[in-house]
Amino acid sequence: MTVQIVKWGNSQGIRLPKSILKEAGISEHEEVSLYTSNGKIIIEKTFQHKSLEERAAKYKGSLGPYQEYNWGSPVGREVW
Repeated sequence: MTVQIVKWGNSQGIRLPKSILKEAGISEHEEVSLYTSNGKIIIEKTFQHKSLEERAAKYKGSLGPYQEYNWGSPVGREVW
């Protein structure tokens, strides 16, 4: 696939086709890493830490509401 470099403000830019982004697993507004190597420009998807809630949401699950566990009556010097 061939794309054209165009002026974008004081910089230059390219438009990445949706099919290329989909194949790379990159979605809109996602952060990527950009660097050069041996005369090539490389764009890579960056690792982003996800919270446990975000991971559960991916599988249509949830982590709450939480239920309390009854540990029984205090024994010894515990203060409740």
